[in-house]
Amino acid sequence: MPPLPSKRTTWHSLLNPLTGRHRSVPAAEASPVIGPCHAVALYAVVPLQAVANLTLDDLAAYAQDQGWLVPTGCAVADIGALAQDLDGRKGWNRVRALATGRLIQGVVVPSLAHIACHAADSDREEAWLLKQRLFVVAISPMGLRA
Repeated sequence: MPPLPSKRTTWHSLLNPLTGRHRSVPAAEASPVIGPCHAVALYAVVPLQAVANLTLDDLAAYAQDQGWLVPTGCAVADIGALAQDLDGRKGWNRVRALATGRLIQGVVVPSLAHIACHAADSDREEAWLLKQRLFVVAISPMGLRA
């Protein structure tokens, strides 16, 4: 059964760097963004597909409160356990591709364990994130690794 649609999340497209207009709206309706604007990816590992949208909605609400944009296709979840192999995570590989392509400046996660819950994986991913110059925000007050 597909997850229920949410009304809490508003998705935004990035501004076209050449025209200064949103790509998904006609030029006459586009409005300029004032001040710094960060594009972020939302990422979570969830046990069931049914809770993916709920989790991503919480992340989107946080990003929206910060004034960050979540471009289309930049909200992804992997289904399974936090301890699953990082290389087999399609969602995390999507986030890595977005970062490598410089389409995002940051990642919003429920906790750092969603990126990597093992120390060796965590060290590797933290080094990679720093190399990409990405910021990472864990929205849980208990955003520590297991």
